[in-house]
Amino acid sequence: MNSGRIDRVRSLVECAVLAPSSHNTQPWRFGVTDSTISLYADRTRALPANDPDDRELTISCGCALMNLRVAGAYHGFRVSCDITPDPGDGDLLAAVSLREMDAGAEGRTASVEELFRSIPRRRTWRRRFGTRDVSESTLKALAERASEEGAWLYVVESEEARHKIAALVSEGDAIQWSNPSWRRELAAWMHPSRRGDGLTVPGLVAPIAQAVVRTFDMGNGVGAKDAQLADESPALAVLGTDGDNVEDWLAAGQALEKVLLAGHSMGLQGSYLNQPVQVASLRERLRELLGLTGFPQIVLRLGFPKEELAASPRRDLDAVLEDRGI
Repeated sequence: MNSGRIDRVRSLVECAVLAPSSHNTQPWRFGVTDSTISLYADRTRALPANDPDDRELTISCGCALMNLRVAGAYHGFRVSCDITPDPGDGDLLAAVSLREMDAGAEGRTASVEELFRSIPRRRTWRRRFGTRDVSESTLKALAERASEEGAWLYVVESEEARHKIAALVSEGDAIQWSNPSWRRELAAWMHPSRRGDGLTVPGLVAPIAQAVVRTFDMGNGVGAKDAQLADESPALAVLGTDGDNVEDWLAAGQALEKVLLAGHSMGLQGSYLNQPVQVASLRERLRELLGLTGFPQIVLRLGFPKEELAASPRRDLDAVLEDRGI
């Protein structure tokens, strides 16, 4: 590759790694050739207690794949994507082909520009949102973005359904926090920001915070707080797919990131209350509660943030590149 193309391809991966991931594990690797970027799952960064089937790991990689596609289109490539291209390699999730656009070809669209600008500004907003409502037209537009990627976004409209989902969130917290293995796993991903990954805590208090999480079942208190977040969020939605395999999880991740990026362009941020989809028995109850025929993958809260947040830490780019030569 010439130096200009090297810089362009490297910038695509820099965008990809800004995607959200469970516990900020960043469970991806990228193999780069002259015309292809291959996306691999990094199973060394899996969460066996929280995500035993690597479902959320794959969704996280799908989010990175969407960023890669958007960045490729923005930087003038014609992008095509082959999902799970090698049945013999379960870690290879996608191969993204990059071709230079022909002279005179139509340039980037306004939609691509909006999505691209949102990649570095998207945040996971875990606090209370402002009180401003999210309009019906905005939620409809976000549902359309999800459907473009083979997923669906079900907006929870009734207060009764919202209260019941909040109760499932609280119940999920209680189940997870009562599991010592789950608490140990959570504590293991609580890192000072200099580590470049994980759930950021101040360096001086990190050992104390980890010890507290490992030792004490705080499910009731956390559950009450999360249930309140569910009840008070301006918009609560469930993102799902018709199927429930690796290809569906990748579709869910791409749809999720597209919704988040499009939402950011409208002033929104999002965060997750995924306990009802992380606990198998609750996932089925969520599906029945909402009368869904498909599979819920993400419980998403959306709203208008009260302030700007700093970006979560990211690992050095060379740590996720297979070909260090670029």
